[in-house]
Amino acid sequence: MAAKAKHAGAGKLLLYLEHFCAPGVIALMKIYNLKRTQWLPISLTEAWNFFSTPHNLEKITPKHMGFHILYKSGTDKMYPGQLIRYRVNGIPFVPMHWVTEITHVQEPLYFVDEQRFGPYALWHHQHHFKEVNGGVEMVDEVNYAVPLGILGRFANLVFVEREVNAIFDHRYKILEQYFSEKK
Repeated sequence: MAAKAKHAGAGKLLLYLEHFCAPGVIALMKIYNLKRTQWLPISLTEAWNFFSTPHNLEKITPKHMGFHILYKSGTDKMYPGQLIRYRVNGIPFVPMHWVTEITHVQEPLYFVDEQRFGPYALWHHQHHFKEVNGGVEMVDEVNYAVPLGILGRFANLVFVEREVNAIFDHRYKILEQYFSEKK
């Protein structure tokens, strides 16, 4: 009985720490990785122009997610420090606000966006572009963590990982179709 009470207290402590500590402080937070590579029959310039334009994200995000850009700082040209605020349905019909910052830009080779506010404890998304035979190799690499420690790990196991993969599967198909139709 005492062991159960001790364990319940530890759970409350973890929730308290996760609420008041910076992301990454809690040892139970696991960082997940997703990496996708896709060949596109376009030039490096075309790839950069498409992917570095935030409004094109709406074109490649599944419709059921209700993705919509609410605010974008600065101009249409991407730059380090640019903030973009979205509304997205992470859970069907439950709108969430998500703010990302473009933290690194090396035109036309890569850029990085990181979540500042939103559903994840960590979201670090690298977009890399490389000229290859007859086109561009695009690599998306996402490192993410789900909040709430052990509960977040469980949520990732039963829902989050599947959803993140489904988003990138959808993007792959849409991009393949979009750029093959343009040629």
